[in-house]
Amino acid sequence: MSAKGSDRFEYLQTLVTEFQDTDSDEAKEQVLANLANFSYDPKNYDHLRDLQVIDLFLDMLTEENESFVEFGMGGLCNLSMAPELRDFILQNDGINLVINCLSSRNEETVLSAITTLMNLVTANSRSEVTQPGVLHCMLRFSLSESPRLRNLASVFLQDCCSREQVAQAEQQMQRQQQTALGIPLPKE
Repeated sequence: MSAKGSDRFEYLQTLVTEFQDTDSDEAKEQVLANLANFSYDPKNYDHLRDLQVIDLFLDMLTEENESFVEFGMGGLCNLSMAPELRDFILQNDGINLVINCLSSRNEETVLSAITTLMNLVTANSRSEVTQPGVLHCMLRFSLSESPRLRNLASVFLQDCCSREQVAQAEQQMQRQQQTALGIPLPKE
C-alpha cells in the first residue's frame, strides 16, 4: 500500500472509529455523510470493504433516524456499482433492506434506493429486484409530481423489467383499484 493509500485507509479508519465511539447523533450523521461521499471513489472501495463500512451502511437502513437511513442508502448506492461490492450487498439481504427504503418520506433516500436496486440486478437477482410489490411501487412513482422520482422510476421499469412484467403489474393495480376492501365496485 502506498503512503497515500495508507493515509487514506487511516483517515477512513478514524471516521469509522469516531462513528462507533460517539453518542452524538449529529456527529454520527456527519461521519456517515463523509463515508457516503468517500464511497463515490473506486480508490476507496477496498478500504471501505476492509473497514466493514458496507455492513455499517446496511445496518443504517433499519434505523429510525431518517438521516442515518439517507446516508447509509447513499453510500450503498455508490458502492453497489462495483460488481464485488454489489455481490456482497446481495449476499447480506441487501435487496430486502433496500426495498424497505422505497417507503421512506425522504426523496433522496428513495432515489438512492431505486438506483441501488437497478445496480443490484444480476441474472440471479432480477426476479427478486423486480418482484410485483416493487413494480407496483415503481408504477406509482412513475406518476409522481417529482420529475426526478418519475423519471428514475420510468428508467427502472424500462431497463430492469420486461414489458410483460409491467403490463401484468398494471393489470393487478387496476383490479385492486376496482375493489374496495375486497368488495367489487359497481360497473359504470
